[in-house]
Amino acid sequence: MAEETDDFVFDYAYPAAAGDIPELAALLDRRLERARALLAEQAASGRREARENGFPYNKYSHGMEWQVVAELPEWLSLSGEQTSYTGGAHGNYGVQSLLWNKAARQAMRGIDLFTSPQALGAALGQRYCDALAALRIERGAPEVIEGDSVFAACPSVDELTVLVGSSNGRAFNRLTLYAGPYVAGSYAEGAYAVDLDIDEAVLAALRPEYRESFAARR
Repeated sequence: MAEETDDFVFDYAYPAAAGDIPELAALLDRRLERARALLAEQAASGRREARENGFPYNKYSHGMEWQVVAELPEWLSLSGEQTSYTGGAHGNYGVQSLLWNKAARQAMRGIDLFTSPQALGAALGQRYCDALAALRIERGAPEVIEGDSVFAACPSVDELTVLVGSSNGRAFNRLTLYAGPYVAGSYAEGAYAVDLDIDEAVLAALRPEYRESFAARR
């Protein structure tokens, strides 16, 4: 869906793989309607405020594009890339996780497959922190020193979006850990997405009922 009015610009899309599942399509359509209604309300309020204070009004916007990360016999893993502008110097953006359990007909997030964010963080150990540090070096970002920065040198998993993927279409065997703006660095640095293979430690952090859907990547 794409819509532009005098007050706002709204875009929302999801792939055919999601549209082919009636319950999932209905869920995404409900989210679409809620997002559009909220944007319309915010934009109308923003325009009134601009008029009352005598300054120009810039259209508000909201965009969401869902894409397939992986599809397994029992699962569809999606990532939602969201952008928004509701006034100010710049907009914002981020990523959401949505997993559809085909058998249970249930929507979940990637992190929901694990016993807790803390358990996944412990299982990842230093791997995530080292990979994030390497990305920072590649971008020439300033070194983050604990206690001297508003950003953590290594954000905790509960601050991240966890996406689960697959290299073979049979089992989940990789993770993407997404840190949006202001989580791992300044807005100017952008988001940090770290890809990691699933190993035995990560398998041990899963909820028992989901372990058969995962495999260590060798």
